[in-house]
Amino acid sequence: MAPLRADDLLADYPVSEGVFDEAFSSTGEPRPHARAGLEAVARADTAELPGRISRSLKRAGVRFSSVEGDLEFYVDPVPRVISATDWEPVKRGLAQRVRALNAFVADVYGDQRIVAEGAVPAEVITSADYYEPALRGLTPPGGVWIGVSGLDLVRDQNGEWLVLEDNLRTPSGFAYLHATRRALLEHVDVPPDATPRPLDGEIDLLADTLRAVAPESARGRRAPQAAVLTDGEHNSAYWEHAWLSRQLGIPLITPDELEVRDGQLWLLPRGLREPRRIDVIYRRTNADRLDSDIGRLLIEPVRRGTLGLVNQYGTGVADDKLTHAYVEQMIRFYVGEEPVLRSVPTYDLAQPAQLEEALDVFDELVLKPRAGHGGVGVLIAPHATREDIEATRKEVLADPAAWIAQRMVMLSTHPTVVEGGRLAPRHIDLRPFVFLGEGCTPRVLPGGLTRVARSEGALVVNSSQNGGAKDTWVMR
Repeated sequence: MAPLRADDLLADYPVSEGVFDEAFSSTGEPRPHARAGLEAVARADTAELPGRISRSLKRAGVRFSSVEGDLEFYVDPVPRVISATDWEPVKRGLAQRVRALNAFVADVYGDQRIVAEGAVPAEVITSADYYEPALRGLTPPGGVWIGVSGLDLVRDQNGEWLVLEDNLRTPSGFAYLHATRRALLEHVDVPPDATPRPLDGEIDLLADTLRAVAPESARGRRAPQAAVLTDGEHNSAYWEHAWLSRQLGIPLITPDELEVRDGQLWLLPRGLREPRRIDVIYRRTNADRLDSDIGRLLIEPVRRGTLGLVNQYGTGVADDKLTHAYVEQMIRFYVGEEPVLRSVPTYDLAQPAQLEEALDVFDELVLKPRAGHGGVGVLIAPHATREDIEATRKEVLADPAAWIAQRMVMLSTHPTVVEGGRLAPRHIDLRPFVFLGEGCTPRVLPGGLTRVARSEGALVVNSSQNGGAKDTWVMR
């Protein structure tokens, strides 16, 4: 079959009513900022491009694992393009939000002023799955609790950016966005005037964060002794752990190589002539609680102020699904500003008035168990059967505090290559990354990892549920 001509490819694109498409207007015309990327992909032969990109990723060893086993890290070749004008408020909003979330975590383990002044109910904190009461009174080096955050953003039917979730414990993905960019540009020629902002600074931002959390005892040295801590090859993001270790020029280690002596953490890896003291751990293990083997190993040097962590234990109190309902209040409380980015409207079902309001519009909501993750147990009521809706309603009424509800957001779409090399709209979200440096100053990486649901009409973008990724171009 002959490759589709660029004009034909763009002319055939179907626009969905009631959904914001990020590359085509409601009349079916390519948006000006997106045209160059669309045409670059069309020139490269859309039918063959996904396979060529896939082979490049495999040669580079890029992989993602799940409970089902190793999965292909699928990259759709059509880049998501964000204009400089669109990106500027997103960047400001992300920085503002992470400043407030870091201040919230510090307050949770400090005086809890936000509770005392009535801005957040105490139960939001005490009922959070990852709240660590044993950390009350801890002040981490530099005041940095959340060194790296990965927030999930969506755009609604009007194109407004909204925050769907805040991921603050061990967010993953920014090595994958680097691999995505590299693989795409191997096969797509981008005109000089359409070149996106580079991603080369991501390792520098992470290195600044590692320095920002270094303990006082390491401040006089040129660089703190740091390491990436992994569970090992069975961790789903192990490829990313190894990539980060190489890029940062620091060891990739497992817990069995560590030992605490006199309140300090020491690395005892095979092949070293003598132990090496570790000042900073970039923690990428799945052990997110203090009550774990790794938590019990690290807590003594953390308490003594001889070890900095990225991210600190206890940060999960701020990315609890219920806490999400109060982040806008946090921004007003800690930053003294109105939120630049709004949260997806979220109901605290433990509050009787909010439960009553949610029950009135139950069929229009998305119901999420607070203890769930990866989309497990989530009910999208507008797309569910009456039987499933009623079963979930009974569960919610039996234990309202175990659930949250969110307004349904019809995720924006983006042109995606489907069978035959044609373009069709598929739903997307965005995971941008924010790094806290010295003085808890937030720095935002341009763009992020766009995730795409490859099945028609699907709203779940997880790789384990037939999701893929797109390169995200923020224009200069």
